Amino acid sequence: MKWSEISIHTTQEAVEPISNILHEAGASGVVIEDPEDLVKERTSVYGEIYQLDPNDYPEEGVIVKAYLPVTSFLGETVEEIKVGINNLITYDIDLGHNRVSISEVNEEEWATAWKKYYKPVKISEKITITPTWEDYEPVSSDEVIIELDPGMAFGTGTHPTTVMCLQAIEKYITQGDHVIDVGTGSGVLSIAAAQLGAANVEAFDLDEVAVTSARLNVKLNKVASTVTVGQNNLLEGIEGPVDVIVGNLLAEIILLFVPDAARVLKKDGYFITSGIIQGKKNDVKQSLLQAGFEIVETLEMEDWVAIIAKNSADTKEG
Repeated sequence: MKWSEISIHTTQEAVEPISNILHEAGASGVVIEDPEDLVKERTSVYGEIYQLDPNDYPEEGVIVKAYLPVTSFLGETVEEIKVGINNLITYDIDLGHNRVSISEVNEEEWATAWKKYYKPVKISEKITITPTWEDYEPVSSDEVIIELDPGMAFGTGTHPTTVMCLQAIEKYITQGDHVIDVGTGSGVLSIAAAQLGAANVEAFDLDEVAVTSARLNVKLNKVASTVTVGQNNLLEGIEGPVDVIVGNLLAEIILLFVPDAARVLKKDGYFITSGIIQGKKNDVKQSLLQAGFEIVETLEMEDWVAIIAKNSADTKEG
């Protein structure tokens, strides 16, 4: 099979939403080339990535590459992707150069070339994420190792929004918790919750590709008895009460289901939100407060924010 590589030269801020647009367009692989990964100084070992080659990265900006099968509909698909990316301007997202280019690669080249971008990454005190093809030996007896076959989506390491979510999950989830992961994507947050002691995890995503990918990763990590993956629009039709809700999504999407989160969460349950750009932080905080949440902690990494809130409202058994 022949594949078309679509390359978008953009900004760090736009990586997450552009990646989502590419998923929805049926991309069969996403590579994120961010030169900051090569030079950034880290306050801890968390997020450290090894064996990256500077020659693989742009001098400035970020390049997001996706792979689409060459079909008669390719032209229309590319145009839809361009329109979707340009529409991000309405969300005040800086697109940078916003240059889109197309090239053709064969399946053999594609299947091996992108693996050089993906290495084991230590995310938190306990959690390390590693691709399935890397041999990784745990460094401590209580280390939580999450194996991912990125397949449909991955980057040079784990995005700051996901890192903060995983750190919050490690801190706030307790043994036996019932957890809901809204917009699960690869399923990594649900897998972490299960491995950290949650007794029941429901993972939802509207995108069929994400649902398929998450199910594969859940099975790969042997947590299928704990994690159930399904297609759903945010928390529509979902009843509680549950102990923790996690949502690593754009701020605009989080704002859509804050009242539902308050309805579904137990009193004193935690709502872990991430994917929030600095400019939207106060909007999300205000929405949480209006819905009866108490802001417990705010995490910041690069230009991204995660907010952990506790539900102060009484939730009826449902």
